[in-house]
Amino acid sequence: MNIKPFYLFLLLLCSALLSCSVNSHYSPAKKYPRKQLQEDFLLMQHILEEKHPSLYWYTPKDSMDFYFSNYYNAIADSMTELQFAWKILAPAVDKIHCGHTSVGMSKAYRKWAENKRFPSFPLFMKIWNDTMAVTANLNRKDSVFKRGTIVTSINGIRSKDIIDNMFDYLPEDGYANNVNYIRLSSNFSYFHRNIYGLSKTYKVTYIDSTGKEQKDTLPLYTAPQDSVKKDNLAKIERKNLPKEKKLLQYRSLQIDSSGKFAIMTLNTFSNGRLRSFFRRSFRELRKKKINNLVLDIRSNGGGRVNLSTLLTRYISRKPFGVADTSFAKSRTLAPYARYIKGKFFNNIEMFFISSKASDGLYHMKYMERKRYKPKKLNGYKGDVYVLTNGPTFSAAALFCNAVKGQPGITLVGEETGGGWYGNNGIMIPDMVLPHTKLHVRLPLYRIVQYNHVSIKGTGVMPDVPVPTSYEALLKGYDRKIQLVRDIIMSKTN
Repeated sequence: MNIKPFYLFLLLLCSALLSCSVNSHYSPAKKYPRKQLQEDFLLMQHILEEKHPSLYWYTPKDSMDFYFSNYYNAIADSMTELQFAWKILAPAVDKIHCGHTSVGMSKAYRKWAENKRFPSFPLFMKIWNDTMAVTANLNRKDSVFKRGTIVTSINGIRSKDIIDNMFDYLPEDGYANNVNYIRLSSNFSYFHRNIYGLSKTYKVTYIDSTGKEQKDTLPLYTAPQDSVKKDNLAKIERKNLPKEKKLLQYRSLQIDSSGKFAIMTLNTFSNGRLRSFFRRSFRELRKKKINNLVLDIRSNGGGRVNLSTLLTRYISRKPFGVADTSFAKSRTLAPYARYIKGKFFNNIEMFFISSKASDGLYHMKYMERKRYKPKKLNGYKGDVYVLTNGPTFSAAALFCNAVKGQPGITLVGEETGGGWYGNNGIMIPDMVLPHTKLHVRLPLYRIVQYNHVSIKGTGVMPDVPVPTSYEALLKGYDRKIQLVRDIIMSKTN
């Protein structure tokens, strides 16, 4: 039985009081009248209609008009910030099919929720296709739901229907939902709580060791006080890591003990002093004559396009570009500037980086014209194996598109979450809705990739597909790394 929203928020509030001090100026149980919620929704809609460069890229205007109207009419007489965000805004924004357009909670909510552990569904699960398999169980004494147990339904809802429904709340580029499988796998209980609400108990069906479907009941999980304290101490320790260890969270280079290959891990194009890291790393690879490079960008959600381009210059065998087309619908945030974070600098940047073209749009002509040459000094000439999956996004997907199909470069793994045709990944300020203070990311420029494929809504596809392996999940090894290692060792022996 689902707990009513009012009791849900009381439960969350009680949990917060037990775990740490509550921001006395904010209450997650506060409800906003329908009129204010409607005003926030209409403002979001109007800003998206006037400023979003790809609002109708994958969803025709008449369909988007229908969705906007449908969710506007679904606004209840009063709703909390959390209800409005998850029940109205998130599914409405999902219909755009833009991975750079998403809904975030207010600053006050995020501050209130910081360092809290909320009651939740107790199982973490790996999600792929229509399958859900347990990866961790917060109820440690439970002997039934061990790692690898296949869950087939929760509270009477089959796994396929749960996954399909959750996808309706999560943004993606086109139809490249591979990123959402990873999102659900990283924190299934978080999404289940916000989309389905909490239950006192959960009726779960699963496949037992004999292959038969069985039923069991799981209690709602509430974190003990000491675990909350441990979480907070761990966060403090991570915050106080030495600089070098922090940098390793962003990027690293390891040469295998065989001396036959190296693994470069890049988790972002935003941090990590990447210019000097690239320079040192590719110089080292040249001097040590490492002829095989495994480039792991499976956790790279993008970042600065110029750093993605710099990496491409070290790897590419031929000249390349970033965009065939890059434009905004406007050169200014007016008349909505007061609702956009960083409005002053965003307006200045938009004025200088784009100009009006004959199609009436404001193009970044330099990006459209510019072609880059491969690096001569320390440019990598060996074989490269690029590991990809759903979180390979935005600027990381631009890199994949640029190098895909080149001799000696092989994409291994899964479809990227970043769109193959293009994305909306340049300049993405937040709009802040005036009543609820909810944030909605607002992309301002569209990129159609250099030498792009047709607009089918997929991510960049791998040359060697390596889907999720149930065996690897059970045994706890990295199948993609293992496969590439086997390829390299077989050709070098």
